[in-house]
Order: sequence, then C-alpha cells, then structure tokens
Amino acid sequence: MSHVVSIANALLARTRQVVAAATAIAIVMAGLPTPAHAASRIKDIANFEGVRGNMLVGYGLVVGLSGTGDQLQQNAPFTQQSLVGMLERLGVNTRDSTGAVPITFNPKNVAAVIVTAELPAFARQGSHIDVAVSAFGDAKSLLGGQLMVTPLLGADGEVYAVAQGALANVGITAQGQGASVQKGVPTSGKIASGAIVEREIPFELSHLQSAKLTLRNPDFTTARRISQAVNSFLGMDISRPIDPGTVQIIVPQSYESNVVGLLTDIEQLKVDPDEVATVVIDEATGTIVMGENVRISTVAIAQGQLTIRITETPQVSQPSPFSTTGTTTTVARTDVQVDEGSQNRLAVMDHGVTLQELVNNLNALGIGPRDMISILHAIKAAGALQAEIRVM
Repeated sequence: MSHVVSIANALLARTRQVVAAATAIAIVMAGLPTPAHAASRIKDIANFEGVRGNMLVGYGLVVGLSGTGDQLQQNAPFTQQSLVGMLERLGVNTRDSTGAVPITFNPKNVAAVIVTAELPAFARQGSHIDVAVSAFGDAKSLLGGQLMVTPLLGADGEVYAVAQGALANVGITAQGQGASVQKGVPTSGKIASGAIVEREIPFELSHLQSAKLTLRNPDFTTARRISQAVNSFLGMDISRPIDPGTVQIIVPQSYESNVVGLLTDIEQLKVDPDEVATVVIDEATGTIVMGENVRISTVAIAQGQLTIRITETPQVSQPSPFSTTGTTTTVARTDVQVDEGSQNRLAVMDHGVTLQELVNNLNALGIGPRDMISILHAIKAAGALQAEIRVM
C-alpha cells in the first residue's frame, strides 16, 4: 500500500512540474511581439485639413557668371530692363542724356531667373526655406552665380519670403571642336536655406472645434475604417466619414486645450486601407503595375504574330587565276524564314485567378510587356478583367 502511495505522490509532483513549465512558456509567449498586421498609420494615408504647404514664385537676377549670362541686346531685353531698374534703385544711373540705355551697356555675366519655393505649414517669421533657381532667358550656365534679393510671392500676390544667396548643385558643361560633355542641368540650381520667411500664414489649431482628415486615395471603406478606429480609440462617437475623401472629427472636451495632442494620437492609429482593383499602364515605357485585388474571370488567351525574317548573305564569284574569259561578280543569297507563332498555345484562366496566377500564365506564353498591354485591354473589352485600367 505504501508503495502505491509513493508512486501516486511521484506522479503528482511530475504533473506539477509540467504545469509550471507550461505556465512559464505561456507567460514568455505572451510577452513576445505579435506579427504586425498589414496596416498603415493614419498619418501615412491622410492629411489634416489646413496643415499644408504653399507655393511661392519670384523673378530675379543672377550675377557673377563667367560670360555665360543672357544676351541683353539680342534675345533678353527684359534682363536689361531688370538690371537697369535694380541699378537705379541702388542709386546708379545707366542712362545717357536722352534717357535711353546706351547700346554699349551689354554685360554678359547677368541672367534673368525664376525662383520657386514651398512655404511649409506653420513656418514662422525668420525661418529659412530652400529655393530652386532656373534660367529664364538664353543664359548658357548659372555656375558660380549669385542670386540678388528676390521677393517670393504667394497665390494672393503678397510677399511671403525673400531669397538671396550663392547657387549650388548647378550642372556643368564642357565643349570642344569634336565633342562635348554635360553633367546635370547647367541652367538651374538650388540654394539651401536661401530664403527667409517674412510673412506667416495665420492658422490656429488651438481654437478648432472640429478637424477634418483628407484621404490621399479617397475610398468609402478606408474612410469608414478610419472613423471606426478614431471612435474606438477615444471611446466615444465623435468621428464620421463625410465623403470617400473626408473624415470629420469633433474635438472632445478632454482635448479642448490640446488639439495638437489629439491630432498626434489620431495620426498614430493604424488602419488597413482598402483600394479599388486597378491596373496602371504606361504605354510609353511598357510598364504595367497591378494591384493585389485584380481578378480575372474565366477566359482563354492566345497570343501570336506573323514574323518574316529576311537575311541577305551575298557571295562573290570570281574566275580562276590567270583566266582571260571570266569576270568577278556578286551572287545574291537570300534566306527567308516565316514564323507564324505556331509554338504559342491557347491558355485558359479559370474564374477568380489571383494576380500571381495571372502573371505566371502570361509569362508561360512568353509574352513581353507591350504584348501584355494589348492582352489586358482585350480582356477588359471582353468583360473578364475585374479591375480598372488607367493609362498614363
């Protein structure tokens, strides 16, 4: 009897060890990171309305060129007018006694340029932004140039920034009598932090009662998922989709004085975006891009074309050495080959094949990208392609 009791105690102890080990494994597994779901942050698929940049543009002069500027007297009279106006503002008179600009006034180290920049959202006075400079006249190169003070205007005609500085990232060109070399574009360049913001665009986040999310790729399903994610995170029904591209969010009382915190929390939420099945085709380069949701109904495909290849291999026929009767002549030898695509076969694609199956079947037929474009158009015309085709 005692022997049976000892065996039972040993089994009980062993069972406790197994349970303890299983519990430890479960605790370790619970602490391991779970596989990431195929989701995107809201900040990567949508923008907050009002948080955006603004385009700026200006007209200016670049000086200090090494004889590669505009030809003032011939093709760029506007450059001459701008230069004369700038010098007069600086107190330098370039006109003669009759008030006309003399013909001898023709410097070759000045070029008219267009200056562009983007004013970021919430840019404050005194902050610096990058500018791009492009030749406007017939200047050959802007290498080594210095941009003079150039006001940058917004769409409303107001000055929001002023640009000035030495050009960088300008391409180079060298030319000789028999060859020329060009690297980059010598008639354009950039100035890092070359403009100073002078006017701010008023926009106060702290006073907002509601915010709107603008989807970069409008979609009904994605808009609804974003709204559901926001409501689930905040635990209240404050968000709703207005249209496929807009989701409205009412600022809750807990975030009335911290709208920036609300937007920060929302943009970090993850949503699985949906999309319309689309096939994008660039016929110029033969590029085809298909979404994963592209499906094909049951369809049979055969691709082939008639190819005629003609090869000319002329041979020279000449008489024997020291012969006085024969003449050297050329004999034509022509080889004509006709390929009717007899090796191509008819391929049947079942209903609902996936993108991978579609690509595998088309590749099995030996079809190139340009022929594949024609096949996709034909499948769409037959009503078997369950996707939208966009031609770039």
